[in-house]
Amino acid sequence: MPHATASDGVQLYYEEAGSGTTVVFVHELAGDYQSWEPQMRFFSRRYRCVAYNARGYVPSDVPDAASYSQERARDDVIAVLDHLKVDKAHVVGLSMGGFATLHVGLAHPDRARSLVVAGCGYGAQPGEEESFRAECEAAAQRFETAGAAAAMKYAEGPTRIRFRNKDPRGWLAASEAFANRPLEGVVRTLRGVQMRRPLLYQLVDAMRRLDVPTLVMTGDEDDPCLEAAILLKRNIARAGLVVLPRSGHAINVEEPDAFNAAVADFLAAVDAGRWERRDPRSVAGGILGFDKK
Repeated sequence: MPHATASDGVQLYYEEAGSGTTVVFVHELAGDYQSWEPQMRFFSRRYRCVAYNARGYVPSDVPDAASYSQERARDDVIAVLDHLKVDKAHVVGLSMGGFATLHVGLAHPDRARSLVVAGCGYGAQPGEEESFRAECEAAAQRFETAGAAAAMKYAEGPTRIRFRNKDPRGWLAASEAFANRPLEGVVRTLRGVQMRRPLLYQLVDAMRRLDVPTLVMTGDEDDPCLEAAILLKRNIARAGLVVLPRSGHAINVEEPDAFNAAVADFLAAVDAGRWERRDPRSVAGGILGFDKK
């Protein structure tokens, strides 16, 4: 089984398909490398696609609780690139993976050809951090005590209801895949990464220095991520924003065709050198461009 070695020795399982420019997929809390199968099949026709399991997600190692942080999650992406001897890659992340992808851009911009930051925003609102951390701790405790039942309850959360309603079969497959995996690493990830990561609003200055082509994506019924997506768009000079209508949080599996089409257009524009910075004239204020009298 192929594994990359993280900087602290943790083994990260990955799979790859295709050839060409590398695209790395970084999964969400309730997913794993298999969550990216709709993207692996589509993009591997034109790219070298790599999906890996975060630390704590078997068959990657499940290290002790002290081994989880946002910095570790970020640097694990770099460890995969180093193992594959890839200098720069397109990095695509959802939710937990979206945060890791953003942090790759902030800390290692020289390693990213582009960033797709999808479903990024939980716990991002100022003043809500303690409530978010309490919710994470409650979820961790439920996973510890109720196991698969708690995982299925998580999959019925507000931002996944649209997925369940529009595609019950797809929702059930994704939910059961989450419920049927070992949850010890998920618990450690909740406490070590989610509960301790910086707020997006604390990263605004760093966002304004970010000069990597970025696509921000969210579903319009993923309420915790909508305002965060606008924050990212407004502060990253080379960011574009895609909002998928009547969609929730796990947009890569909920709306794979729309997700793939948007990402494909973005990657093509980046590779052609046509994803420019925002023209500063578009943020000068006003609507029509005429001086007020």
